[in-house]
Amino acid sequence: MNPTLIDTRHGTDNQHSFSNGNCLPYTGVPWGMNYFAPQTNGENGSWWFNPRDPVFQGFRLTHQPSPWMGDFSYFVLLPFNGQLKEQTLFHAQSSYRPNKSVFRPDYLEIKEQRYQLTTRMIPSMYGGVLTVRYSQPNANLLLSLPGKYQLTVEDDQTVSGSIINYAGCEDSHFSFYFTLHFQQPLTFETPIKKNGEDDCIAFTFGDIQEQTVQFGTSFISCDQAKLNLSREIHWKPEDYLKNSEEQWSHYLSKIDIQDKNTKRRSTFYHNLYRAFLFPQTFYEKDANEKIIHYDTLAKEVKPGFLYTNNGFWDTYKTVYPLYSLIAQEKYAEMLEGFLNSYRESGYLPKWLSPDERGLMPGTLIDAVVADAAVKDIRPDLMPEFLEAMIKGATIQSENSNYGRQGTNDYLTYGYVPANYHESVNHTLDYCYSDFCIRQVAKSLAEHTTAEHYEKQAKNYLSIFDPNTGFMRAKYTDGRFKEPFNSHRWGEDYAEGSAWQSSFAVYHDFKGLIAAFGGQDKFQEKLIDLCNQAPVFSADGYGFEIHEMSEMAATEFGQLAISNQPSFHFPYLFSYIGKPEFAQPLLKQLMTQEFNDSPTGFPGDEDNGSMASWYIFSSLGFYPVCPGSGEYVIGMPLFDKAILHLSTGETLTISTSPNQEQQQFVDHIHYNDSLHEGLVFTHASLMNGGTIDFTLGTVPRPRQYKEEQRPFSI
Repeated sequence: MNPTLIDTRHGTDNQHSFSNGNCLPYTGVPWGMNYFAPQTNGENGSWWFNPRDPVFQGFRLTHQPSPWMGDFSYFVLLPFNGQLKEQTLFHAQSSYRPNKSVFRPDYLEIKEQRYQLTTRMIPSMYGGVLTVRYSQPNANLLLSLPGKYQLTVEDDQTVSGSIINYAGCEDSHFSFYFTLHFQQPLTFETPIKKNGEDDCIAFTFGDIQEQTVQFGTSFISCDQAKLNLSREIHWKPEDYLKNSEEQWSHYLSKIDIQDKNTKRRSTFYHNLYRAFLFPQTFYEKDANEKIIHYDTLAKEVKPGFLYTNNGFWDTYKTVYPLYSLIAQEKYAEMLEGFLNSYRESGYLPKWLSPDERGLMPGTLIDAVVADAAVKDIRPDLMPEFLEAMIKGATIQSENSNYGRQGTNDYLTYGYVPANYHESVNHTLDYCYSDFCIRQVAKSLAEHTTAEHYEKQAKNYLSIFDPNTGFMRAKYTDGRFKEPFNSHRWGEDYAEGSAWQSSFAVYHDFKGLIAAFGGQDKFQEKLIDLCNQAPVFSADGYGFEIHEMSEMAATEFGQLAISNQPSFHFPYLFSYIGKPEFAQPLLKQLMTQEFNDSPTGFPGDEDNGSMASWYIFSSLGFYPVCPGSGEYVIGMPLFDKAILHLSTGETLTISTSPNQEQQQFVDHIHYNDSLHEGLVFTHASLMNGGTIDFTLGTVPRPRQYKEEQRPFSI
């Protein structure tokens, strides 16, 4: 798969009040330390790019994982000609033609209409190269440094400096270092040293026609930035491009999609590109090629891997299970990095940007670890991970950013009481994490620990109200909180209402079905969820949040595919042996809610999580319960998909007949044998082989044995 077919503006047409992905048009290398994107409006906060804005303010070197997190360690480079009335981005900005520009994963190219100059930005892991073709006299480069900075012009070809800007960090002096090397020399006297804040600095080159600017960056030191650049200083722009293109081609070729519908194929690869952006690399290599990183808590350089810019509440569901199939080598490395976060902070990470931000309920990195444990990825790390998981489950940190909230009360009552914000989601996430601890303990033959946490994983029953069929907030005296409104978002629920939050029992739907009073009642609840209007009450927040607006924009009832809590809803019908209820629903969600345009997502994409939901669902299976080693079978979208697995084996998935009217799976052959169960196991998939889906226009209901249904404890 060639990255030339991908336009990085996918999902980038957004505003604060409504999300079509809340993506940025990132150019970089997979899991790069830096990304680059055109800035079109720096005054618009986190929404500093819009694909409809015909204004170019420069190439922004960015580390923004989400508009809700904000950017850090960023600056902007803008080539220009002539003199400026004032030395600001506003006075220097130029119009550009979005439809004549190149937005690719491996490089950006933009023609500035005001100056009639053409710029190209090509990334590397720790730097990159900017090439400029000037067409007018007096060539310049404007460097915008928002925040506190230091800058040194070392000679007529070298500029080095640092910038301090972040939305949140443990180190108040957390700095980003950079060095620029100009192929054509500067025209003013050197050396120059300058300190300041929120400034724009112009570098002048005289009457040149072309300029090449190579740069190196570092989170460690200016010397490290220079070392990173020195490893590429002999590269030409075409070397940078070859390096970037090869890295993208390697990962994008992990799955080969063959389909008569070219737009759907394009949508798939745009999502696959998104799946390889986060988490971002936060480690570097010293002069001896040893892996090192900056520890923002100790404020010193430490050995080992480190990754950042990831919210596990979102990504555990889909991103890491995808890596377990096609990118295990990176998954293994990331696990080592997450363990380093634990070693340095005392708790496993929840939301890193650049260090722990403490957002969202639960400690759902536990699922990332458990999924690796059952799939035999980095078993050498599992003893320490188990220690870390148990600490997070039993010891509440004095710093609310770290670990679980309401830990002691959860252990006392079996639930997080209603006096805690989003208490229902905390409770359910802790139950699932307890299951994840059980799975890691089982992999290590720690049977007593496994039995203890298996019991705790049933705690979700303590907040289930059989009279309403919802998970509800409870006071410490055991009373449910009143009054209750199943459509009220917020307060007791995270980014949803009782409808979106009550089915987060990934590890034990068999137990939840029993609590409902059987399959018929559970089925009726799922039908009610899907067939009602997408109504909501904003009372809990006091205003309409964008997730409410996005659910209301489509007619899928309370199935808010626009946000992570609803991702698994269609697959729940398999737990009652009714997969035919899900199959047309899945096909409609994939074909109506996703495309390859700037409005290509139904809500926040969130670090690859929604992109990976589409990838899994379109392949025909989905990891409802990471940590179980199973994938629930759904509804494939493509004529053929060939997966090049991390084992070196090949898995080929074929679907026929595959027209719009084929809404149901009639039968499946797996390696030429009839497959009668409702799941595929990870171990089986990793052996490769063939899966042939035969579709039909009407459902063929069957009776499924317990062992053919998805996993439950």
